[in-house]
Amino acid sequence: MASLTANHGSTSILSLLENDQSKVRDLERKFLKRVGVSPKTLGKVIRLQTALQLMLEKDPKSLTQIAYDSNYYDQSHFIKDFRRQTGLSPKQFSDDNRFQLSSLFYQKK
Repeated sequence: MASLTANHGSTSILSLLENDQSKVRDLERKFLKRVGVSPKTLGKVIRLQTALQLMLEKDPKSLTQIAYDSNYYDQSHFIKDFRRQTGLSPKQFSDDNRFQLSSLFYQKK
């Protein structure tokens, strides 16, 4: 799990297992039991959290740059994944007043 966090959710499952495919199913079962989600799902959540933190910065970058800095392949991948997890596009989400309130608590100083 530390590897997923350190790489902003972009570590492949096989690299976690040092390319031993025979352990994939066992890792998935352990994750589901202990964490409640699969390693892949946790990676997506961590990557989205990275993007949200970048969006909350005082002077946020463009959404394209945020997508790349969060280890998405491209902006369309970022938008699709973001919409799947939040129900809104990144632009809609950042324009939402509730998101603006979050920025008061999570901005880096």
